[in-house]
Amino acid sequence: MGPRQIVNGLAMLAAAGCGPRIDTEEAGKGRSLAAGDEAPEFTLESSDGETFVLGALRGRIVVLYFYPKDETPGCTKEACSFRDSMEAFGEMNVAVLGVSLDSKESHDKFKKAHKLNFPLLSDPDGRVTTAYGAWKQGSKRGGALAVDRSTFAIDREGKIARIWRGVDVIGHSDEVLAFVRTLP
Repeated sequence: MGPRQIVNGLAMLAAAGCGPRIDTEEAGKGRSLAAGDEAPEFTLESSDGETFVLGALRGRIVVLYFYPKDETPGCTKEACSFRDSMEAFGEMNVAVLGVSLDSKESHDKFKKAHKLNFPLLSDPDGRVTTAYGAWKQGSKRGGALAVDRSTFAIDREGKIARIWRGVDVIGHSDEVLAFVRTLP
């Protein structure tokens, strides 16, 4: 599925009132991201009420992962895997940020229930998910668009160092950690 199909699908969802309100011109931009590109800037709130500005993390490596929904089996495994790796990420001063369309309140419950030790950011209108092209054709509900489980390693200069799309949660945090260790 190409960017134009994603844009059309998002526009249909928004028009029907059953999806995030997305600027359809912006929706087609994210899929073309590649290693070496400047990471799209964003400002999002966390479940803790903190505001995260990507640019404020310049000078640190950032692991930005997009996931479909709080409290689902795959998303819980992925979050807990990152949680269990946070000591190693922390030793390298790496910021790990999880992003989904869920509300701050949902993130707060999810974070507390699983003792997550990194911020979960709420992207309720899908702007950041769109900017990073983290959409895919869903397999449920007639193939409506869904969040593509995607991870972005962003280097200290704010450039995308690596992208993982269609992530398999088993062993993913270890793979990300191994890659981050190779970055200067």
